[in-house]
Amino acid sequence: MTNTEYLKCKFSVVTGEADINVRLDSQVIPKRGSFKYLGSVIQGDEEIDEDVTHRIRVVDEMKPESGVLCDKNMPPKLKSQFYKATVRPAILYGEECWPVKNSHIQKMNVAEIRILRWMCEHTRLDKIRN
Repeated sequence: MTNTEYLKCKFSVVTGEADINVRLDSQVIPKRGSFKYLGSVIQGDEEIDEDVTHRIRVVDEMKPESGVLCDKNMPPKLKSQFYKATVRPAILYGEECWPVKNSHIQKMNVAEIRILRWMCEHTRLDKIRN
């Protein structure tokens, strides 16, 4: 009972709906604005902003933990294969059903370029174009 929460999804633009307390027996169940389900963040307001930032955060946390991406002695071809096999699927998981906006595409592109630069051991100060 203490872990039970609910999310109300807005499937239509009907106005005038009253907020109703959901109860189980006599206990009021708290309402959430978003929750994590199968690795994706579901929001009730039809947006994907939290899911996009969650995906980018997952990939950023993956960088130092992988012995492949951060190892300077690892050949670039192996780093590239690791990137294609693990990093790219992690950042794009569930994107087939996203209502994508240009701002989301821009955030994903920035994250991808950042990790590619990190793999190649380049910084923005090196002035190497994308």
